[in-house]
Amino acid sequence: MLALTTPWRPLSGPVPGGTVAPDASRDFTAAQIARAAAFDGAISLPAYLSLALSLLSVLVLGLTPLGARLLGVVIRPARRWPLQLIVAAIVLTAVLRIVTLPFRVWAETISRRHGLSTQDWGGWAQDQLKGFMVGVIMWIVVLVLLHVLVRRFPRYWWTGAAAGGAALVVAASFLYPLVFEPLFNSFRPMPAGPVRTEVLRLAAADHVPIRDVLVADASRRTTALNAYVSGFGSTRRVVVYDTLLKSGRPDEIKLIVAHELGHAKRGDVLYGTLMGALGVAAGVCVLYLLMTSRRLLTRAGVASPTPGTGPPAAADPRSFALLLAMVTVLLQLGGPAQNLVSRHIEARADRHALDLTGDPATFTRMQRALSVRNLSDLRPNPLEYVLWSSHPSGPERIAMARNWARLHGRPDPPPLAGR
Repeated sequence: MLALTTPWRPLSGPVPGGTVAPDASRDFTAAQIARAAAFDGAISLPAYLSLALSLLSVLVLGLTPLGARLLGVVIRPARRWPLQLIVAAIVLTAVLRIVTLPFRVWAETISRRHGLSTQDWGGWAQDQLKGFMVGVIMWIVVLVLLHVLVRRFPRYWWTGAAAGGAALVVAASFLYPLVFEPLFNSFRPMPAGPVRTEVLRLAAADHVPIRDVLVADASRRTTALNAYVSGFGSTRRVVVYDTLLKSGRPDEIKLIVAHELGHAKRGDVLYGTLMGALGVAAGVCVLYLLMTSRRLLTRAGVASPTPGTGPPAAADPRSFALLLAMVTVLLQLGGPAQNLVSRHIEARADRHALDLTGDPATFTRMQRALSVRNLSDLRPNPLEYVLWSSHPSGPERIAMARNWARLHGRPDPPPLAGR
């Protein structure tokens, strides 16, 4: 289904005069390209090391008796299994966060050195603690519900877990703007003025019902420029960073919001939510096969009872280490495919912005400004592009604007490197 619904060709039809290929040197100065490359080179090292150590840690804890022994010790004082699950979730999540903490500190230091982060260490620590607490709470909910199903339906728990997992994804996406976003940012309606008036006019012309556009206080954390859509149905909202309002040109802000209206009109958040729900349901089926493998359970140090003699080993709170290892591996394997689909959806939203505004010249200036301000990698390494990039690169998006212009008989936006 994902292959059939992904917009693989955001622009259709042959491009008159030939397709314009991405070329960073056409629109960015040598200094800008070098600065972006320097930041990417610096930030990639802690990112790779953090990923490697995180995977190594979770696999060692999950695929050897070490994780089960650790959890066996910490849950022993808790006599009831729900409390044991809570303790297991807190301890194992904390261990993995602590393991990668030095690399997050390293990455934050690099962001500050390059002028991208504006946080002090106190604010950064609060965000880290909030992220940890959100992760723990989500794991507790998942573990408690999963173990209820495992104990109640020892042979068919995967059916309820697949349906429940999909439902949790939908509920979390719906509630995200109301519950999770306010933990990290404050929001206010966009102030009255020409920009707000134009944005609401643009939404009305696009037949996208939005009550208001919200402004997030992102400047207390970063200098980056951004906007996004979150939620769906009654919780759908368009949000722009206050940094964008302070430094962006009105015509560029209009195009950025037009891009977000493209997401809203196509229901991309709901689409992503449903695809995520289906992915979770499929992943639960794979987890069932893994979590009932006597070989894996034995390797993980979790006793696997003879069938019919007691609760499945998956009901043992100590099996959380194995479960976390399997989930981590599945997420890493699915990440490149998820990013591939995301890049094409973002490209379709770019085309929507161009269709709605008919202004490829401003679009190219806006993408250049975003890339320079956000220190986006202008010539991404192919491996990093596959692993990390959920959006097309700046030069790719600018090339698309030139191809759109040719398709619609407009002049090519001029090169920007010398401006």
